[in-house]
Amino acid sequence: MKIPAEPKVILRSCRDYDPERIRQIIREGLEELGLRPFGRTLVKPNLVAAGPLFPYAYTRPEFGEGVLRALRDVGGSSMTELAAGERCGITVPTRVAMRESGWDAMLKKVDVKRYCFEEEQQVEIPLSHENRLRDYLFTPEPIARADFFVNCPKFKAHPWTTVTFSLKAYIGIQDDRHRLIDHDHKLNEKIADLQHIIQPSFIAIDAITAGEGRMLTPTPFPLGMIIMGNSQVAFDAVCCSIIGVDPSSVDHIRLAEEHGFGTTDISKIKITGDVTLEEAQKRAKGFKVGLIRVEKYFEGTNITAYAGPPPDSESGDYCWGGCPGAIEEAIEILRVFDKETDKKLPRMHVVFGKYQGNIDAKPGEKVIFIGDCADWKGQLHGKPVAIENLYKERSTLDPHTARHEDIFAKLASAKSKLSGDVIRLEGCPVSVAEQVLALVGVAPQVKNPYLDRSNMLTFTRAYLGWKARVTLNKLQRKRYQQNGTFASRGQAAPELT
Repeated sequence: MKIPAEPKVILRSCRDYDPERIRQIIREGLEELGLRPFGRTLVKPNLVAAGPLFPYAYTRPEFGEGVLRALRDVGGSSMTELAAGERCGITVPTRVAMRESGWDAMLKKVDVKRYCFEEEQQVEIPLSHENRLRDYLFTPEPIARADFFVNCPKFKAHPWTTVTFSLKAYIGIQDDRHRLIDHDHKLNEKIADLQHIIQPSFIAIDAITAGEGRMLTPTPFPLGMIIMGNSQVAFDAVCCSIIGVDPSSVDHIRLAEEHGFGTTDISKIKITGDVTLEEAQKRAKGFKVGLIRVEKYFEGTNITAYAGPPPDSESGDYCWGGCPGAIEEAIEILRVFDKETDKKLPRMHVVFGKYQGNIDAKPGEKVIFIGDCADWKGQLHGKPVAIENLYKERSTLDPHTARHEDIFAKLASAKSKLSGDVIRLEGCPVSVAEQVLALVGVAPQVKNPYLDRSNMLTFTRAYLGWKARVTLNKLQRKRYQQNGTFASRGQAAPELT
């Protein structure tokens, strides 16, 4: 957890995904930073989504190969284990992302172990810092016991947090049931709290082809760089500076700095490499970030959005980390999968938070209230409608009893929630997957990516593999209870579900 007193960020030019060139750059970066991998060395890429629909959303396997080979070059026998692990986007098994991204084949080629974080035992990490959202967090055992942690994110924009560099990638160090807790208008605070679990010894971001605009379906931006560093806040501050964003305006970066995880003051960060900061800024000129409110996002489409503030007991006037952003990503997925999505969608209205204005819904136009904090009273289709706030106070949510929501159960129940012209979708947040299912449910002519034949075999195989591993974890849990807890910074979590 020690933060370098003199943070350093290295900017290197790399125009192509050549594993050997990447290997050389990473090796030189490790040597310049004076770092030698040891013990359990774990690499975490960003595999939030992968495959033909998401070609620019993830850390490329060629990049990962270069990093892993460089770690082996420098660490050698000092490492007792070299592994790569991730939890991809919510609901889809990480096995799918590992396979579709090419990481599975690459890991087999370089003989490196794979961890799918939702399939591992979860470890409780206590928190004691001020202004924390809760007193403990859960993280997978490989993260909790890593001796040398390497973060390998993708250089991307993000529709909820402006950017997703090193700090934001920490949302992938939790399984679904724990990841969804506080993934709302307190998302930036959650990201800052996650920093207390572990800090990376080394960061290397895939900025060869960056992703602008979105998070799951970004537009490719040829930045042609590998950026390395030894301090997350300083690292993200430099990445922000490259694209012309004030790092203190990005809440999770500002909060992480306040928590003591580094500085955003560029004058206090040593920047080296064969690309100057000024040259990097020229390369990134025109890079678009994704922060946009849902009302503005849907202007000119068949969807009209309305958003009020989160619950009265919470701060902020908009839920940047929850349901509104999720529907933006959901519609982007459908647009990629079905080019006729916008034409096929009927006129509809979606409502978030405590909205107090009018909803101009014509007869036959569905109105969907999304999320537990949806709260509205008025007339719809000539009838009085009262949508009550179902939000549960944060203090009542216990990660010990959190349950994983099965995607096949979601598929089975999706249609039953969509009858009538006034619909209520419960959840906090209502995930991207659920909103995809809701949209195809009200517009059955839109292609459903979850029911696509080309995807189903891979998806089902990965799902069954995940279920088998979870069953094995339950059996192992009994042994841990008999023989003691994990030898780590925390305690073993309740059994996985």
